[in-house]
Amino acid sequence: MSSTIEELERRRAAARLGGGQKRIDAQHAKGKLTARERVEVLLDQGSFEELDMYVEHNAVDFGMADQIVPGDGVVTGSGTINGRLVFVFSQDFTVFGGSLSERHAQKICKIMDMAMKVGAPVIGLNDSGGARIQEGVASLAGYAEVFQRNVLASGVVPQLSLIMGPCAGGAVYSPAMTDFIFMVKDSSYMFVTGPDVVKTVTNEIVTQEELGGAVTHTTKSGVADVAFDNDIEALLAARDFVDFLPASNRESVPERPCDDPWDRIEESLDTLIPPSANQPYDMHECVRKVLDEGEFFEIQPTHAANILIGFGRIEGRTVGVVANQPMVLAGVLDINSSKKAARFVRFCDAFDIPILTFVDVPGFLPGVGQEHSGIIKHGAKLLFAYAEATVPKITVITRKAYGGAYDVMASKHLRGDLNYAWPTAEIAVMGAKGAVEIIFRGKTPEEIAERTAEYEARFANPFVAASKGFIDEVILPHSTRRRIALGLRKLRNKQLENPWKKHDNIPL
Repeated sequence: MSSTIEELERRRAAARLGGGQKRIDAQHAKGKLTARERVEVLLDQGSFEELDMYVEHNAVDFGMADQIVPGDGVVTGSGTINGRLVFVFSQDFTVFGGSLSERHAQKICKIMDMAMKVGAPVIGLNDSGGARIQEGVASLAGYAEVFQRNVLASGVVPQLSLIMGPCAGGAVYSPAMTDFIFMVKDSSYMFVTGPDVVKTVTNEIVTQEELGGAVTHTTKSGVADVAFDNDIEALLAARDFVDFLPASNRESVPERPCDDPWDRIEESLDTLIPPSANQPYDMHECVRKVLDEGEFFEIQPTHAANILIGFGRIEGRTVGVVANQPMVLAGVLDINSSKKAARFVRFCDAFDIPILTFVDVPGFLPGVGQEHSGIIKHGAKLLFAYAEATVPKITVITRKAYGGAYDVMASKHLRGDLNYAWPTAEIAVMGAKGAVEIIFRGKTPEEIAERTAEYEARFANPFVAASKGFIDEVILPHSTRRRIALGLRKLRNKQLENPWKKHDNIPL
């Protein structure tokens, strides 16, 4: 028996060492943690239960039969985050550069299958050079098996990807199909083809960081959601983030104790809206003052910043927030902001997370570039997402709600449950000046000014919409939190189903 235990310990030690101390030191020299160190930071202390520690690859070509490392370049298993079950895989760059083999993929698929069966989130820590070339098509098949599970798990269990090193070629499509992507600055990158191929094909000279680094993907492309300075920051943020998410689409949102009174009056909101309609204000202030303890986990803060999305809590229960941001492009809807918000709304709906919408939108962004790039189709994504959502939807119009953008932003007509407006709200087809110049074309400047004042008095308020039942109540800004808390209580047992269909056909 003692010899058997010794053999077990020897094999465990070999597996834990991964690609060896020299490669572990190289990983640390780059400012990166090893695969196992990352799992230890992510999960509650002592909660990780590893699976498939002794799995080996089955390749024999190109001398691979003589290069066998137990675990085959990925650490897989389950553990808890603040006591809640999650499944994790962590690619080990010290073993064949974290490259994906057939067996490596099978390990990932096994924990994804288990997560689906029991209903728990999947967190992937990606650090891989891509497909293991020595295995040829078998490694590509492994990727496809993982992709298939990403698709089947979508909307069933939350999927979070942390890119903590290279992620290139076909490898990028697994994170792309997960719900959220976190990246690490200066040490992680994602691209389909690398700088060398780009230079050969298009003659463009670009660095890895410029082409697919964390800053690029969280500002320009919107592929990733948040960029962090190092591995530790990213992993600790992931712990906080998972706390907002339900375990699966069968579970309700998590609830935590809250000392922030549900009926807290926030007097400062009464003076948030500036006296001039053209003067911006920071919508973050409104959002944070309404949510529990001012806590707001913003998603994609540096991409399409004219709209805010993220998670907070009301009475300790998770809510999703979508809000126009007047500080950026006056809060206008454009292609990027529409896509950003639409995907977030659909995630919330898939996991039964109530949606709070704060509206201050002057319309859709005009321009040849926007029209030729498909603003019609992309704007329709946000409209479609709100219209199909059956979760509780509460909308607060703080100032402008003009034109089609009024409709799109969770209006009563898209089955909004409770639609409130502040007294400063202006709900109309367009701004007074533009409307008058169309209606009274050819009039003198004095007549235009007179008619503009008349139009403002008639339409630049929430009462016309309220008189038609499109606004449920005009509320005082300081009571916004109280109204939302009461509304969410009422809507907790909301039941609404869309007509049966195999699936819808959102305008992609």
